[in-house]
Amino acid sequence: MLLERVYDEDLAQAGYLIGCQARGEAIVVDARRDVDEYLALAERHGMRITHVTETHIHADYLSGTRELAEATGARIHVSGEGGKDWQYGFAAERLYDGDTIEIGNVTVRAVHTPGHTPEHLSFLITDGAFSDDPGYLLSGDFVFAGDVGRPDLLDEAAGEVDTRFEGARLLFAGLRDVLLALPDHVQIHPGHGAGSACGKALGALPSTTVGYERLNAWWAPYLRENDERGFVEELLGGQPDAHAYFARMKRQNKEGPRILGRSTPLPELSTEEVGASLDAEEIVFVDTRPHTEVHRGTVAGALHIPGPDKAATFGAWAYDPETESRPLVLLAPDQETAHRFRDHLMRVGIDEVAGYTTGLTGLPETVPSVITAEELEGFESALVLDVRNKGEHASGHIPGSRQLSAGRVLWHRDTLPEGPIVSYCQSGLRSSVAAAALRRAGHDVVELEGGYPAWFLTR
Repeated sequence: MLLERVYDEDLAQAGYLIGCQARGEAIVVDARRDVDEYLALAERHGMRITHVTETHIHADYLSGTRELAEATGARIHVSGEGGKDWQYGFAAERLYDGDTIEIGNVTVRAVHTPGHTPEHLSFLITDGAFSDDPGYLLSGDFVFAGDVGRPDLLDEAAGEVDTRFEGARLLFAGLRDVLLALPDHVQIHPGHGAGSACGKALGALPSTTVGYERLNAWWAPYLRENDERGFVEELLGGQPDAHAYFARMKRQNKEGPRILGRSTPLPELSTEEVGASLDAEEIVFVDTRPHTEVHRGTVAGALHIPGPDKAATFGAWAYDPETESRPLVLLAPDQETAHRFRDHLMRVGIDEVAGYTTGLTGLPETVPSVITAEELEGFESALVLDVRNKGEHASGHIPGSRQLSAGRVLWHRDTLPEGPIVSYCQSGLRSSVAAAALRRAGHDVVELEGGYPAWFLTR
């Protein structure tokens, strides 16, 4: 049996290719939308991808299940669990608790593990050439290394009301009745790693075991003592901010993301072409440089999406394809880098990229407003805006500041004042992304140079 992890550092998301070498067939679980890596991986091992599936309706990225099936002719399987409100809206074979998919000598068994979402499945993997018993669990957002999936995202991102409490109780039951019923040697391969907003204490390890989590996870004492109430309170407390784009991901993943097919090379555009398109209001310019360079001068009205390594995350904060009709033009040193940006952006459903340009010469320039911590005290602002997460704000913040994370500001503009806003984060990076998006939307934003640490050092 072959088990390969395909990990996206940008969104801290893991997909898996499980294959049978004897048959030369493979299944992919939780694919992202830019599918070339899965195709190359299968080719390298001499395998055909014959099945694709996913653990649940994802909120943090746009699923590549349909994209990969289109590219390979593989059969699509999705959860049929969760009730009528959580059924997928596209053609696929439905999986229910106990159903199996056979890949040569490998058996993939669906296990209904609700809590993070009502329809959530985990997959028990048995290598039939080696054992009659399962040895691996692809746990999706059910169990992570050191944590479990958060049950509050349906409230935070999908418009549900107070589903978090029932979700937390279902997770408790799943840990008790499913996970801890497995032998200690079973390896757990989760859907996310450290940095994901799908949990609050995710470990950085790529995998763990049932036995290790049974002994060491934060939730283990609550299960040993059968303390459901304590587990629920601990789980729901201190969860990180849910990014606003999660709601769009939920809707699109449920109905089925648009299939893009093979991508074509992005054209390099001259600054004269870009300038003319900006004048005609036909494009949105994206400055991709570090925020320290952007602060020395950028294109008027530009978004700031640094990358490409975190372009999906920052892009989803700064650009909403449901309300924007103009395509992006990227600042990139070469076509290869521009393509990497495009791959990251399509992971969050930002599909319209018209091309790239390599420089700024001749484009309308502006210098973003920045103030120092010393200047802040005498600055008359309508709001000091902390765009860090709730936990960071609670650990220390500028007195009188309001917390609204960078991943939510663009969707809460109606709560912001008309007067000058001073924005800050920890390093200046998140603040720069949020400030550029708000300026483009018409707000007067000044960034605090050096962020919260610079202010703290003046106390």
